[in-house]
Amino acid sequence: MENDIITIEEVAQYLRVSERTVYDWAQKGEIPAGKIGTAWRFKKSDIINWVNERLSANDAKRKNEDITIKNILTPERVLFIQETQKREALRTLAKALASAPQVKKSDELVTEILKREDLMSTAVGRGIALPHVRLSSVCDLVCAVGICKTPLTDFQTIDDVPVNLLVMIAASYNQHSYYLKTIAYFSAKLKDTALRTSLLNAASPLDAYNLLQKDE
Repeated sequence: MENDIITIEEVAQYLRVSERTVYDWAQKGEIPAGKIGTAWRFKKSDIINWVNERLSANDAKRKNEDITIKNILTPERVLFIQETQKREALRTLAKALASAPQVKKSDELVTEILKREDLMSTAVGRGIALPHVRLSSVCDLVCAVGICKTPLTDFQTIDDVPVNLLVMIAASYNQHSYYLKTIAYFSAKLKDTALRTSLLNAASPLDAYNLLQKDE
């Protein structure tokens, strides 16, 4: 229940930070908290509201920020995809994305990515698909990139070109502007034929990551 009283340990687990960080925030009055005896306690609804307010402020601040690969992607979330079917490829990439600390519920992310694709294809042409979702269980926007070793022919594409590049984006509900800006960023970046070719021919996921962040 949202009105439950929770401990430092539970807040740390919910926010995916250390208990020491939560303790310091409480001591400094940076997070809504109160003491019962000598122990800090927190109302879950207050913590949820606090997180939402911080994310909303962060999204407003980011409206005018440039997208940078290093802020939203790590080399560990760039994969060579071996699957030959769309759903399995999406499932594999979603599991990799769900390993990011910003994602609290991995099963939900995988499920919602597949539901989103069932609703409408995220293929945008030129062999590119941008599966994306916003969830309350995501703390901050993160991405994963999949390079398909076998082009996926079961995407509904606008130009009949099989999909061989997947960029998966997950964001918080409160990051609408940043989320749209990130989708537009990758749509524009991957229009570069030379970059797409280099990514498909990359010798390793790390090489692909370096190509994506080159010149940033």
